[in-house]
Amino acid sequence: MPDHIHMLLSVPPKYSIAMAIGYLKGKSAVRIHRELFKTKGTLFGRTFWARGYCVSTVGLDEHQIRQYVREQEKLQKDQDQTEFDFE
Repeated sequence: MPDHIHMLLSVPPKYSIAMAIGYLKGKSAVRIHRELFKTKGTLFGRTFWARGYCVSTVGLDEHQIRQYVREQEKLQKDQDQTEFDFE
């Protein structure tokens, strides 16, 4: 998707989900700023990722989740078209 990322992760129970997501978002934002935007110095006060994230726990069908992620772009386009038709 051009404006967001879907990731299917397995985080061992000994790690906090919030800490794992925070680490991934923090480290990836710094790397993207440094390598793509050639940002120098501190990145304090800058934003890159949205504040939230979605988490599901054990028990959900992994196959269904993978299919949802693969088909997200088509689902979003269909939803956008439906909303457009009602306007």
